[in-house]
Amino acid sequence: MKQLYKNILLSVKHEEKNVRQKSKSTIEEAYHMVSFLRKLLSDLKRQIAKSGFATVDEEIAFFKTVKPEILGKLIYYNRLVRLEVISAERYELIQAYYSEQIKLLNKEYKKHLECSDFYWYYRSGRSDKDLSYFRLGNINFLDGVDSFFFEVDLEFSTYYDYKVAQIIAMDYLCSHFLTIINQKDTTYTSVSSTSESGSFSWTDSKNALIELIYALHAAGSVSNGRTGLRKLSKLFEELFEVNLGDIHHAFHQMKFRAGEKTSYLLFLKNSLEQYMDREL
Repeated sequence: MKQLYKNILLSVKHEEKNVRQKSKSTIEEAYHMVSFLRKLLSDLKRQIAKSGFATVDEEIAFFKTVKPEILGKLIYYNRLVRLEVISAERYELIQAYYSEQIKLLNKEYKKHLECSDFYWYYRSGRSDKDLSYFRLGNINFLDGVDSFFFEVDLEFSTYYDYKVAQIIAMDYLCSHFLTIINQKDTTYTSVSSTSESGSFSWTDSKNALIELIYALHAAGSVSNGRTGLRKLSKLFEELFEVNLGDIHHAFHQMKFRAGEKTSYLLFLKNSLEQYMDREL
């Protein structure tokens, strides 16, 4: 069953990969994936109604990992379909729009998810309460549940599988918004095209490079963290022939970003995962 669950999730990734290559726009891709994911959930519901689960572990795995991933992506793509289409030529307008979307998402996150004990249970990777959270019928109505739960199919939902799906969907949305902002960023550093053969150029924003430098320093990834920030930044300045200016001031500004503080690192994570998916 573990392999079956893995194959189900792989089928979703393959479908995303195929439709991304064929679709002409994000909206077209989102429409397709909404239809695909709805059908997949419907098929799984019928299969479970017919055969059930062989073991408790299978049931927990399905409602903790499989269904939330599919439902989370369904929520994500449905949200993309509903987003207002932006056709502004000026980057400032695009940036303002998606920056506002991140602020709204952050408020929604804090209001509905981060304040709950379950959110931190899931984020910390715990499993000690899985029997309560991810088995059918184990709902304690005395604790109070969101009103939506009374409208769902109790034979295909544990209540908390939807909570996990919400977390996953919001993670995807945040990553999507930040990816667009980073792709549209026009404040690139530049190196003369006549640079000698073999030199490198940094083609993203200066803030992105500063964020990367601080991350490497914080993680102790260069010389076990013994290299100071000043020397590390100088190394990158010489490597890419850029002037980063006052990196400490830039880093201070990052700490007060609305929404995701490490936007470039999240963008890197998303880009790498998409690259891995293309290699499947």
